[in-house]
Amino acid sequence: MDINPECAYIYSDTEPSESQLKALLKFLKEKHNIEKIEYIRDATVTGGFKMTAGDRLYDWTNSGKLKQFQAAVEKFVGKDDVMPLLRNAIAGFSPNTLGEEIGTVMTVGDGIAIVKGLESAEYGEILMFEGGSRGLIQDLREDEIGCILFDDGDDVLQGDLVLRTGRVAGMPVGDDYIGRVVDALGNPVDGLGEIIPDDVYPVEKHAPGIIERQPVSVPLETGILAIDSMFPIGRGQRELIIGDRKTGKTAIAVDTIINQKGKNVICIYVAIGQKSSSVSALVNTLEKYDAMEYTIVVNSTASDAAPLQYIAPYAGCALAEYFMDKGRDVLIVYDDLSKHAVAYRTLSLLLSRAPGREAYPGDIFYLHSRLLERSANLSDSKGGSITALPIVETQAGDISAYIPTNVISITDGQIFLESDLFHSGQRPAINVGASVSRVGGDAQTEAVKNASKGLKTGLSQYHEKLVFTQFSGDLDVETVQSLKFGKGLTRLLRQKQYSPVSRHRLTVILTAAMSKKFIEIPENEIEKAAADLCDAFEDDHPAICKKIDEKGRMSGEDAKTLKDFISHYGN
Repeated sequence: MDINPECAYIYSDTEPSESQLKALLKFLKEKHNIEKIEYIRDATVTGGFKMTAGDRLYDWTNSGKLKQFQAAVEKFVGKDDVMPLLRNAIAGFSPNTLGEEIGTVMTVGDGIAIVKGLESAEYGEILMFEGGSRGLIQDLREDEIGCILFDDGDDVLQGDLVLRTGRVAGMPVGDDYIGRVVDALGNPVDGLGEIIPDDVYPVEKHAPGIIERQPVSVPLETGILAIDSMFPIGRGQRELIIGDRKTGKTAIAVDTIINQKGKNVICIYVAIGQKSSSVSALVNTLEKYDAMEYTIVVNSTASDAAPLQYIAPYAGCALAEYFMDKGRDVLIVYDDLSKHAVAYRTLSLLLSRAPGREAYPGDIFYLHSRLLERSANLSDSKGGSITALPIVETQAGDISAYIPTNVISITDGQIFLESDLFHSGQRPAINVGASVSRVGGDAQTEAVKNASKGLKTGLSQYHEKLVFTQFSGDLDVETVQSLKFGKGLTRLLRQKQYSPVSRHRLTVILTAAMSKKFIEIPENEIEKAAADLCDAFEDDHPAICKKIDEKGRMSGEDAKTLKDFISHYGN
């Protein structure tokens, strides 16, 4: 039906009387300068009527009056003494003739709806479609709006009415989410029943300001020897995990989550565009190691629509902010932001935005910066911390590509996993030269910092000398010993998955390695020799081990005891 903007339309099961029409015409003349009304019979509109006038919808049905009453009551939610306020609100409630701004769906498809009207709508606002679907405004144009659909969108049709809600997109949050698997909208998908949220947090939020933050100083240990010794991560840091497909990026994140057991850290794993079977296997692994007791999985699989993949990391961050505001420490893993960027590119192209480099829109940097900047170590009076481990996939090890360089510039360091190292058996396959932590020793305990001095330098020299020795067969004794030492260190940094190393074992292993305890041991026996050394020290000096684990440091006498034990061990 063609809509005449100079005419109002009444929808009702019952035709209005002459006196009602006269009163409505007077109202329309004053409010909208409209002098014509057309009645349209609609059996679904009972207990009153609905009327459209221009871009306004007037709902004078019983359900419409109930909505007004609900809005009046919701103003008092969260107040301490709510009952007297509610009594006053109920006693004084009288429904008003309120007009809601409406729009019309022009086109819909591929999770995108183009809406005409809604001149006062704002970017990021939630819209409600006639069929019950929800959408998020992502594009504001001169005479129309681009909107992404959260639901399947099958019930959104061309010509449908669209209402503003005045609300921004939110994520339900609460303690009951711990141990659960939810979708990008907060709905449980693990079959364990309904979740009662404590609050709703906006998915888009300004990052904490500088005044609210404090320096990163408390370690968030991964349990991975190579990372905790050379590229330490602190609570509140953003450390990128980057590498080609199938090089162990997710494995590092899972090991880090498992290592947080008993450390009062809430972990959130956000799966973006992953296979459902992969996420299911990951959840089973976390359950096997009792890590789901403090973990939330936000799952937006590859089969989900692009809008849900786009919103997933922001929803996970909203959950993290809820716990941070309560003074908790949170670890959040975004796996992975490459697929997130692809989802956003898909939405942008469907919204007819001009493509740029690699067809990504011009604001692709802002997409990830506004997400990762929300990770912070808040001052003690403000709350806890959010530590982010974003994951980015490279193609053929090219870290200079568009998305990798963007995220590298946003984060506080990167752990680069190399395919050649992975296939040679070096697991985790960390490239020491290309990896860095910009927080460094500030996020390391004193014991580990002292034990790991010279480790990264020794490995760098080993790789440098290894290149030159390929062209020479005659090596001096010093070079041979240096190569043997570096080779042993490289072997020592191999670690089985799901086998986190405790703080005291890390200290013992590094102290022994840097004192060249393992230099004469055959390469394939180094790992066992290191484990046996740690076991023996634990048996002989449990008090020192406990002190390192709890306080992160040793006294001068304890350090001397450790070095003496290492020098005499096996002799």
